[in-house]
Amino acid sequence: MDTKILLVIGGIGLFLLGMVLMTDGLKGLAGDRLRRLLSNYTKTPMSGAATGAVATALIQSSSATIITAVGFVGAGLLTFPQALGIIFGANIGTTITGWLVAILGFKLHLGEVVLPLVLLGVMLRLYGSGRVRHIGLSLAGFSLLFFGIDAMQQGMAQFEGAVTPDVFPDNTLFGRFKLLLIGVAITLVTQSSSAGVATALAAIGAGAISFPQAAAMVIGMDVGTTFTAALATIGGSTATRRTGYAHVIYNVMTGVMAFFLLGPYADYVADWISQGGAGNTQISLVAFHTLFNTIGVILILPFVQPFARLITELVPESGPPLLRRLDKRLVASPGSAIDTGLATMGDITTELIGVITHALEPDGKGRPDEARLGTIEEALEATRSYMARIDTADENETTRIRHTAALHILDHSRRLSRRCMQQNRIAAIHEEKQLRQYAALLLSAAAKLTKGNNLEEAGHELDHARNELRQQRRLYRDRTIEIASQSKFSTEAMLERLDSVRWLHRVAYHLWRIAHHLRQAELKVVSEPPGNEIELDLEAED
Repeated sequence: MDTKILLVIGGIGLFLLGMVLMTDGLKGLAGDRLRRLLSNYTKTPMSGAATGAVATALIQSSSATIITAVGFVGAGLLTFPQALGIIFGANIGTTITGWLVAILGFKLHLGEVVLPLVLLGVMLRLYGSGRVRHIGLSLAGFSLLFFGIDAMQQGMAQFEGAVTPDVFPDNTLFGRFKLLLIGVAITLVTQSSSAGVATALAAIGAGAISFPQAAAMVIGMDVGTTFTAALATIGGSTATRRTGYAHVIYNVMTGVMAFFLLGPYADYVADWISQGGAGNTQISLVAFHTLFNTIGVILILPFVQPFARLITELVPESGPPLLRRLDKRLVASPGSAIDTGLATMGDITTELIGVITHALEPDGKGRPDEARLGTIEEALEATRSYMARIDTADENETTRIRHTAALHILDHSRRLSRRCMQQNRIAAIHEEKQLRQYAALLLSAAAKLTKGNNLEEAGHELDHARNELRQQRRLYRDRTIEIASQSKFSTEAMLERLDSVRWLHRVAYHLWRIAHHLRQAELKVVSEPPGNEIELDLEAED
């Protein structure tokens, strides 16, 4: 194969490698800050667009920003219209890469200057620790970007005169449409619109294509990113599929607008380009990329609510209600995956409380809803499998704390589900007045833990119920054994009642622990209760 072609291909490869390394490093540096930025400053679709643009520009990854937004929607932390603002803003944030490439790569020619930074970055990655390792990875990736651009420029320069704008479709409406399709194809191959834009910038510099031709290709590259988004929605959660559809429809609409904006814009910058300043054409191209994405966001923001309703109608809720949030694609972003896992376990806890309430109320007659319990068991198994795929070994301490809390909740939820299957113990509660009073105390506290209530208040209520039931359990045990010894009821009845009072205490304990770990996952409490209390509760576990 011709050396100059290899040089261009290698340059694109180095650019893509640099993007991957820089993005990974920046995501590591950002850590939980990305989640906090998006959650704290996304109050409306407009503020969501601003935070989405800033977050994407900072970490150089629209995918990471969108995945975080999807996780928030799945966890109920953001509404779908708010998340749409983030998705729209991410489109603006991706254009920052083009500015870096045009100014530092083509106008200042930093290709060879940054080469020593590759070694420095690698050394920091190998021998540093914590944030220093992430800084090293970002630095190495950043440097490779410009080395890749330099290789592309050198390869393209050898085509000068051999490849000219005449080789490509004419600068007509139909020709621009064909160029747009070429841009789509480039993005599908490279899986990166930024790499496509960098290639177009290098081609312009070599005189291989004209500005209008490059601009049409860039529109296609922007639209091409939606194909990846569409493929990613297959088999995904409702939030993911809605996000994918919204991304596709919005980008196509923006692309149509940009297609008709291209002619007037090309005429406007023609004089500045003709002056022949270094990098003028490249800067004009990235400015066009930013311009049509910004205009697209400005035009769509007033219509976010009806747009969200349209997407919701196109993608209705589907699948088991308890599993609607879980999406294996979010596992790549541990923070988002933990968000959806916690929200799912919150839903499961609410269902379990419903089962317990039905069984303990007079009309329940001690019979748990077996069909409902079967659904809960399936949801718990799916959640267990989902949580097993989350790896937080290389994440920050906050993410690891939340992950640990989620696993504790999963454990207590599974044990609580098994308690609900102990029908004999539940049925015995209805046969004795004192046990019914204890059950009323438990139900009153458990009601505080249903979704939407104050976790701190729920924790206090459940802790009180747990302590009260622990004390009463001992008194009730002694009294019940004494009465049984007087042959006032059978030994079998005595054992059933003792099992029942222990059942009430253990259910209160598991609910209290779930409330504690839910608060811990929200970073509202970190310390554990006194160890002796937990030991006293667990010593009677069977």
